Amino acid sequence: MELFFMTITTGIMVGGIYALVALGWVLIYKCSGVLNLAMGEMTLIGAYVSLSFYSMGVPFLLALAFSLIIGFVLGILTERIFLDKLIGEPVLTVIMVTVGLSFFFKGTVEFIWGTDTRVFDPPVFSIEPIHVGPLIIGQVYLWSFIAAMILLVVFVCFFKYTRWGLAMQATADDEMAALSVGVSARFVYATAWAIAFMAAGVGGTLLGNINGLNISVGYLGLLVLPAVVLGGLNSVPGAIVGGIIIGVLQNLCGAYLDRYFPGAVKEIAPFVFMAIFLLFKPYGLWGWERIERV
Repeated sequence: MELFFMTITTGIMVGGIYALVALGWVLIYKCSGVLNLAMGEMTLIGAYVSLSFYSMGVPFLLALAFSLIIGFVLGILTERIFLDKLIGEPVLTVIMVTVGLSFFFKGTVEFIWGTDTRVFDPPVFSIEPIHVGPLIIGQVYLWSFIAAMILLVVFVCFFKYTRWGLAMQATADDEMAALSVGVSARFVYATAWAIAFMAAGVGGTLLGNINGLNISVGYLGLLVLPAVVLGGLNSVPGAIVGGIIIGVLQNLCGAYLDRYFPGAVKEIAPFVFMAIFLLFKPYGLWGWERIERV
């Protein structure tokens, strides 16, 4: 039972980071109906930017703030340079552009930072575990989860209570109606990409503190996809719940199934679960169901 509860606890904490990255998927899909297949590489860029500032002696929180600023700027530039002219074009065209962006970003990361594994040195979080009853929790997991939850609350409040956030929601609900009352679709799309870049970068930075940072962190984008689909592609609360569920599922499979099926069962399990789940809930837990009247 002690192993079970430790596995659940760690899964929830890692799932909180997954939820942060899943938020980037949801934002872009809500506003434009596009699956951004470059999300993993956006995660990678933000993480390496934070690591670069930290390696220069900048305090971690300040390095994270610089990463957020640079992520915001890169998100705006990405949307303006590569995607702005595609507004109104078929969705498949835009998705293929995001595939090209993923290779472009990955090549840029390899060119600038290389492919060797790098760590935050000195460690940001103490290696001394925290004892909560019979549970032993690593501080890196605990503080990463807390940071992810704080940022998720900030983003949710942004969508609910700020003018920009309300404009993004209005565009997601009915683009034509939003345009008719003066909301700029170009501004909304650019803001969505900027926030997605920021969320992905913070998620990558937190994961880099847990496992070290290398090019494989870029696969996080696809690993988070089951969490997005589970919660609903256009649901912000769904992204949070889906991320935590996938984090717990992944850890449980790693703890109990890897001994019987060696070979990264924990990496495959979320996709198997997603495939089975879609048979019963094609739109996810809180996704919008499309009803066509003929």
